[in-house]
Amino acid sequence: MEEKSEKNKEIETSNFIRNIIDDDLESGKHTKIITRFPPEPNGYLHIGHAKSICLNFGIARDYKGQCHLRFDDTNPAKEETEYVESIMEDVHWLGFDWGENLFYASDYFQQLYDYAELLIKNGKAYICELSQEEIRATRGTLTEPGTNSPYRDRSIEENLDLFRRMKAGEFEEGAYSLRAKIDMASPFICMRDPVMYRIKYVHHHRTGDEWCIYPMYDYTHCLSDSIEAITHSLCTLEFENNRPLYDWFINELPVKHKPRQIEFARLNLSYTVMSKRLLLDLVKSNVVNGWDDPRMPTIAGMRRRGYTPQSIRDFADRIGVAKANSMVDFDLLQFCVREDLNLNANRVMVVLDPLEIVIENYPEDKVEYLEAENNPENPNAGNRYIPFSKRIYIEREDFMEQAPRKWFRLSPNSEIRLKHAYYITCKEVIKDKDGNITQLICTYDPESRGGWSKDGRKVKGTSHWVCKDHAIDVDIRLYDHLFTVPDPMIVPEGKDYKYHLNPDSLNIIQSKAEPSLKEAKIGDKFQFLRQGYFSVDYDSIPEKPVFNRIVGLKDTWAKEAKK
Repeated sequence: MEEKSEKNKEIETSNFIRNIIDDDLESGKHTKIITRFPPEPNGYLHIGHAKSICLNFGIARDYKGQCHLRFDDTNPAKEETEYVESIMEDVHWLGFDWGENLFYASDYFQQLYDYAELLIKNGKAYICELSQEEIRATRGTLTEPGTNSPYRDRSIEENLDLFRRMKAGEFEEGAYSLRAKIDMASPFICMRDPVMYRIKYVHHHRTGDEWCIYPMYDYTHCLSDSIEAITHSLCTLEFENNRPLYDWFINELPVKHKPRQIEFARLNLSYTVMSKRLLLDLVKSNVVNGWDDPRMPTIAGMRRRGYTPQSIRDFADRIGVAKANSMVDFDLLQFCVREDLNLNANRVMVVLDPLEIVIENYPEDKVEYLEAENNPENPNAGNRYIPFSKRIYIEREDFMEQAPRKWFRLSPNSEIRLKHAYYITCKEVIKDKDGNITQLICTYDPESRGGWSKDGRKVKGTSHWVCKDHAIDVDIRLYDHLFTVPDPMIVPEGKDYKYHLNPDSLNIIQSKAEPSLKEAKIGDKFQFLRQGYFSVDYDSIPEKPVFNRIVGLKDTWAKEAKK
C-alpha cells in the first residue's frame, strides 16, 4: 500500500478553514462547531455542491459538531419539491446525514418579516417605487457612486404602512420593494441600498399562498445562519464581496448569534459547465436526457453513470480547500473513481465489437465451465465459472490480417492466450463477398487449460472472449465529455457555450457478454476486462441489460502526477 500511495501522490492542500476553526476553539470563542449546507431548491446539485457538502458535513463530523441542511427557498418562481427531494437524496448518497437538523428559510418568514419592520422603525430601511431596471441604473459603477432613490427619505410611518400593505397584497408585482438604507456611495456595490423584499404572487412549495412578499437571498441567508446559531458560514468566493452586507444585517439587528462568513474557491471542473442556469438550459433544450443524464456533472448524473460516493469524497479531499479559483482536471475525478472501483468492482468479460471464432478441433457438443477469479484486488470476491465451447467471440480489434512485427494479438498462424481458457492459433480467415472478415477458424491446445501451457511455452498476447452459445445481448452506452474543450465558456465572438458541445459524447453499441451478467442488478458495477468500468443503467430489463461506461482504464492523471 505504501508503494501505491507513493505512486499516486495526492495533491497537497492546506485547509485554511480548519485553521480558523482551531483558533476559535482554542480561544474559547466557540465550544461547539455548527456548519450548514444551504442549497437553493431550484435545480439538481452538481459536483461543485458535492465539494461543499463534503466540506461542511466533514468539518461537523471531525469536530464533533453538527451540520444543518437548510433549503434557502425564497424564490418560489424557480423552486420545486422535486429539487428538494433530489437534494436530500444526493446528500444521503454521499454518506452524510443531517439528523434532526433539517431547516428551510421559509421556516423563518415571520421572523424575517419582523426583523424587516424593526429595520424600518430604526430608519434603516425604506419602501422604494423604482423598478428593478431603474434601481440597477442608479446603483453606480465601481468608480462612480450610486444615486439616492427619490423615495429614500420617506417617513418611518409611511414606510411601515406601505410595507404592511405590501404584505397584505394591496399592490401589483414590481410596484414597490423594501430596500436597506445604507450608503449609495459605498465602495461595495452590494451596500448601495440593496433590495430586501419584493412582491411576488407565486405559490410557494411549502407556505402555499400565505405570503406575497418574499425576502431576498442576501437578507435571508445571514439571518437564517444567525437563527440556527451557525458558527462558521462557509461559502464560495463569489460571496466575498457581499460579506460587508452579511455583517451589516447581523450587526444592525438584535440577534443572539453572529456567524462568521468564510469564503473558499468554488470547484471549476474541466470539460463541463458548473452553472445551474446552464445545466437547466441543457435539460430544457434536450441536449441531454434530463438532470440525471450520465454526461451531466450533477450528482444524480454521476450516480447513474456509476460513480461511487467514496470516489467523490476522495476527490473532494484531494482538491482540498483554497482561496484562489482554479480549474481542476477532470482526469483527477476519474482517477479517484478508478481507485475505488479497482478494489470493489468484479472483473467480467464483455466483447464490445464481436468477431466469431470457430475452434475446429474442439468437440462440437462439448461445453466446459472454466474457473475465473472475480477480482484479484479483493481476496474475498471469490470465483465464478464461465462456459466455453466450440464457438466464441473475441474483439474485432484483436485480430489483424496484415499484422506489424510487434503485434501481440491474433493474426494468421499466430497464437494467443484466451483469458482463463486456452491457447488458440488462427488457421483461416473467412470473408464475405465484400471482403469483410466474418469468421476466424482456429485450433486450440487442449493441454493449455486455464491459459497456461504444460510445455512451458509462453505467448505475449491475451484476449478476452465470450462463448457464442451462452452469451447474452447487452446495450453499451459509451460516454465521453459533453464538451470538446477544457473551458467551454471560452468561445468565438457571437457564440455561446454550446459551440463546444461534443457530438460524440454518447455512442450506443450492441455487444455480447458472459452469462453471469444476467444476474446483474441496477447500479451494479464491473470492470469489463481491457475495456473499462461499467454500471448497470436504470433502463435495464432482464431481457436486455444496459451498461453505462463509467470510466476507461487509461489513467492520464496518474501518469501526469508522476512527472
